[in-house]
Amino acid sequence: MSRENILIVDDDKDIRNMIKIYLKNENFNVFTAENGEEAIEISDNNRIDLIILDIMMPKMNGTETCMKIREKHKMPIIFLTAKTEDQDKITGLSAGGDDYITKPFNPLELIARVKANIRRVRVFDNIQEQEDNNTIKIEDLTIDKDNHQVFIEDREVHLTKTEFEILRLLGENKGKVFSIEKIYNRVWKDEFFVTDNTVTVHIRKLREKLGDDYKNPKYIKTIWGVGYKVEKN
Repeated sequence: MSRENILIVDDDKDIRNMIKIYLKNENFNVFTAENGEEAIEISDNNRIDLIILDIMMPKMNGTETCMKIREKHKMPIIFLTAKTEDQDKITGLSAGGDDYITKPFNPLELIARVKANIRRVRVFDNIQEQEDNNTIKIEDLTIDKDNHQVFIEDREVHLTKTEFEILRLLGENKGKVFSIEKIYNRVWKDEFFVTDNTVTVHIRKLREKLGDDYKNPKYIKTIWGVGYKVEKN
C-alpha cells in the first residue's frame, strides 16, 4: 500500500518542520508550503491525501485557500489556528474544513487527528466502492443488483425476475450490442430457436414499465437487424 501524502501549510518554518518530523516518524510522505498560493499549486500537481492548513497567513489566509482547494479537491483539511473563538471555527469548517486544532497544540494530538481523518476517508471510500459495485446507473435509472430492485429517480419500478435479468445484462455491458439469441442464451440459459419471440416480448414489456419511448428510447436502444444495447453514460 502506498503511503499517504500530507501537505503542511504554514508561514512559520519552525512549525512546518516540527510537524514534518512527527509525520515522517509515522511513515507519511510530507509536502510543505509557506502560503496559500503554494498550497494550491502543490494540491493541483500532486496526489495529496490530507492537508494541515494554518488559518493566519499572509497573501491568502487559510479560509480562502481552503475554498480554492475545494473547487477541485475533496481530501480532508485540518485547520491549524491560534484563534479560539467559536465563530472562527465555524467559518473554517463552513469553508470546507473537516477538523481543526488550536495553537499551542500537542503534536501527538495532531497526529491522532490526521490518522482519524484518513481512516474516515478509507471507510467512506470502501463503502462507496461497494455501493458502486452493487449498483448500475443508466441515466436516471438505478439497478440495485443485491436487492433486485430498479428505481427511476426515487420511484421503484417493479420488474419480473426475467425482466430484471435482461436489464441487468444490458446494464452490466454498456455499449455492447446483444443479439436476441445471446440475450436468450444468457438469461434463459437454454438453446435459442429462431422462431422464438420470447425475448422481443420481454423487451417490449420491460420498456413499457420503464416508460421507454419506442421511437426514441432512453434506456434500451434498438440496433436494427442486430439486437439491443444500453448506451455508455
